[in-house]
Amino acid sequence: PAPTANKPSATTYRNVLAALSTFALVGGYYAATRPSGVGWRLPFSLHPLLMTIGFVGLMGSAHLTKKLGGYTNTKLHGYLASAGLTLSFGGLYAIWKNKENMGKDHIQSTHAYLGIVCLVGLVLPALAGLVFLHPDFGKDKGNKNYRTAHKWVGRLFTAGGWVSCVVGLNQMTSSRLETALFALPLVILA
Repeated sequence: PAPTANKPSATTYRNVLAALSTFALVGGYYAATRPSGVGWRLPFSLHPLLMTIGFVGLMGSAHLTKKLGGYTNTKLHGYLASAGLTLSFGGLYAIWKNKENMGKDHIQSTHAYLGIVCLVGLVLPALAGLVFLHPDFGKDKGNKNYRTAHKWVGRLFTAGGWVSCVVGLNQMTSSRLETALFALPLVILA
């Protein structure tokens, strides 16, 4: 059958999945080694790496996979999104530990506020998806209102997480071109 407006073709799915994965790994490592010349440093570098893999690579892939529809893709969507949320909480732990080690205050920037709101905001659709929408045991898996709210709340906070990735990189560079080039693939993939 011909692909619908919402369901990507197999080729589009593979290409976008590859782009999300590549950006998550390459972009995450790039952000983890900013500002230029400082290299990899623990625990700080784990923060941008895990957040980018979590929000862009895994949660982006989860949204894309759900568009394919069906039982297996719905379950895979849940696994990917949950893994993304878990890695992102790992990224939060890394930056929290880094701030503690350096004696700095927590949640002091737009990047921090946006990131924490998006991360905590994604807990709700994760729990709602597990309890109400899971294809095996969801208490109300056919409820269109829950499904619509789950989809749009998840998209909103995932997109916010992508914006937070760009804002975070922008804090570590004085080059607007560098920030724009980092943001461009996210704009295209959104």
